[in-house]
Amino acid sequence: MATKNAAKVNVSPLADRVVVKALEESEQMRGGLYIPDTAKEKPQQGEVVAVGPGRYEKDQRVPMEVKVGNKVLYGKYSGTEVTIDNEQYLILRESDVLAIVA
Repeated sequence: MATKNAAKVNVSPLADRVVVKALEESEQMRGGLYIPDTAKEKPQQGEVVAVGPGRYEKDQRVPMEVKVGNKVLYGKYSGTEVTIDNEQYLILRESDVLAIVA
């Protein structure tokens, strides 16, 4: 089974891992205040840019539920942050994805 990748990412995750690009939060709050980078929380929402082929369970490959292009919610401290071609990405297991945002 071929790994599905976005055109701009040169990485192929293994097993049930996904590569996510965090979506940036808006810098301005409702009251018009700006939040400095040091005070911002880590984003918990991102877009899936690459998906692995799936995990094996009882000698059968279980297909992935998330697809490239899905917007997902994930745990605040999940996964591993990596830099690829000067872009920040997060590699995490499919089980760390909490929900797909419609």
